[in-house]
Amino acid sequence: MVTLPKLNDLGFFEIRLESIGGLGANLAGKMLAEAGVVGVGLNGVSFSSYGSEKKGSAVKAHIRFCDMDTKIRDTSPVERPHVVGVFHESLSKTVNVISGIYEDSTVLVNSTKTPDELKEKMKLRGGTIAVIDAIGISLEEKNRVNMAMLGAMFRLCDFLDPDVMRGVIRKSLEKKYPLAVAPALRTFDRGYNEVVFQTYALPDGESMPDFVRYDTPVLGFATQPIGGVVTNPGNSILKDLSISRAGMMPHFHEDSCIHCASCDNVCPDFCFVWDELPDKKGRPQMFLQGIDYQYCKGCLKCVQACPTDALSSEREEDGYADLNRMPHRFNLAINS
Repeated sequence: MVTLPKLNDLGFFEIRLESIGGLGANLAGKMLAEAGVVGVGLNGVSFSSYGSEKKGSAVKAHIRFCDMDTKIRDTSPVERPHVVGVFHESLSKTVNVISGIYEDSTVLVNSTKTPDELKEKMKLRGGTIAVIDAIGISLEEKNRVNMAMLGAMFRLCDFLDPDVMRGVIRKSLEKKYPLAVAPALRTFDRGYNEVVFQTYALPDGESMPDFVRYDTPVLGFATQPIGGVVTNPGNSILKDLSISRAGMMPHFHEDSCIHCASCDNVCPDFCFVWDELPDKKGRPQMFLQGIDYQYCKGCLKCVQACPTDALSSEREEDGYADLNRMPHRFNLAINS
């Protein structure tokens, strides 16, 4: 039996996976727990929490490990994790993904940025930041993001045996999806080998942020607006679906566009911005101006529907959406 590197007051080593639906965090948590329990003789548990089960919705997976003499009677969400796996970098826009970490916790992020850039972006004061381009690896290997993240996780959690995980992958996939076994193993190995990490000491005189429960309501007796109006922007013109994109996004090529509106007919979130302008004969017609990427979740239905290749599927690059966004012209709306 292995020895866990850190333990909390209850004797647990805790891991939290922050993700969105469709990236496989729930399955990754189950496989991670199985590798620890069956493979190296730990006591462990895995469970997930999420809302509506659809692609793009927020997902948290929770894993606890302890020695065999410690009983697990706590199935509450992991609030003080020793390791955090962030499956989608943009989650930090709307979710405090580093909530509750210790000054020596490890934060694994699916990103193409450097650890220094992520430390600044996430306002991390101390700890270890690990980075893996899980989306890039999964696209190249034609596999899932969760396999690359698992590979990186095993590199960081050196008490786990990667050979055991390879066996778990084979057992999980070979019966129903035998052709997926080899790509999954390659993706796992690349995640293990390509992750980079850097440790930052907590500066003298500073302390980690006070812990706040993740489910603490923003609006309460003392903070709600006059009249009790719920100002949740999740279903309004202020919503931001950009965190739902899983690595790919449509690019608009105006020179090839015939303004047929096939893209708009299949778009589930009204991402396309139109304007009434005169055509060559002076008649008023609707012309496509661009894409409001604030509402684009990367489903790529528009790319499939476009008859002239005016829309193409491209790997999302940092800053492209902000630079090329065509904001909707809503009255009384804040086009941020």
